[in-house]
Order: sequence, then structure tokens, then C-alpha cells
Amino acid sequence: MEILKEYFKDVVEFDNELFEAFTQKLKRVVYPKKTVLLEVGEVEDHIWFIESGDVRFVIPTFEEDMTFGFAFQNEFFSAYDSFITRIPSGYQLKTISETVVYKITYSELEELYKQFENGAKIGRQMAEASFIRKKNREMAFLTQSAEERYLDLFSSKPTIIKNMPLKYVASYIGVTPQALSRIRARIVA
Repeated sequence: MEILKEYFKDVVEFDNELFEAFTQKLKRVVYPKKTVLLEVGEVEDHIWFIESGDVRFVIPTFEEDMTFGFAFQNEFFSAYDSFITRIPSGYQLKTISETVVYKITYSELEELYKQFENGAKIGRQMAEASFIRKKNREMAFLTQSAEERYLDLFSSKPTIIKNMPLKYVASYIGVTPQALSRIRARIVA
């Protein structure tokens, strides 16, 4: 819980009562590698926080699944569009490695919003983090080459990317695994 307290300390003026109420609603769960946390067609009912591990956002296809997002240690994630609209998700959330998360349900979060004046700041912080990740990814696709996108991802998460299957990284930066291999060979050369 100290990780979460640190995460929020600059954003929300936590009194002990609010933090206690928030953490009591969180459920800590360990998921094995390649566990689907949310299926296509399900309504997202959780906001998740990763203690350890990593998750990918996946559009399953007949040929090859398309990875369009990642969430890593000490990050909140969700199929947030489904979470806030209560409409079924068009994509999956899937663990890459064994992943330890804290999760809170939609109804529990709504209770916190009603119960505490500062409760809504928690939700806003999670929403803003999601928005910023999405905006940064869109900007990267509009302004950077695949090589630049790879280098940015590698510089921000080097140990994670080294251990991740290349096909996930390739899909995320918008290239084939073969094109990613050529990019990596150019960088090393």
C-alpha cells in the first residue's frame, strides 16, 4: 500500500480516513502469465494498479493479435472507455508475465466519490494518467518513425522490453517482427 500512498501523495490530500477507506476496497490478486483480465464483449468493472508485472491491451484477430497498449509496474490501467461508459470492451486486457495487481470495482469507486470530498480526485488522477498515455501514443504515431517509437519505448522501459516477446513490441510500434529485427540490427550496428 505504500506504493499507492506515494503515487497519490502529490495529487490528493489524503487524510487517514480516506486512504483507509480506499485501501480497504482494494483487492490484491496475483495472475499467472497470459491471463485474460477482460475479454472482448465484457464491460470493464475495475480500475487496476500494477504492483509487479505487465499487461498488454490486445485486439484479437484471426491472423495475429494486435497489441496497442501496455501497462507496467506502478501504473493504473483499465479498459477505461468501457469502464466509464459501461459499454462492452472491443479489446482484451492480458497479462504478459505473472502480474500482481490491486483492483477496485466501479461501484466501490463510486461509493468513495460520494463518501469523501477528495474521493473524486483519486478517480480523476487515474483518468488523467490514462489520457496522457493515450495522447503520447497518438503523438508518437503522428510524429515519429517506427525506429524512434522503439527507441523511446526502450529508453523508458529497458528491462521490461528486453524480456518481452518481440512480436508484442513490434505490434505496439506498428511494424512486423521482421521490420523490428531490422531496426534493432541498425541500432546495434
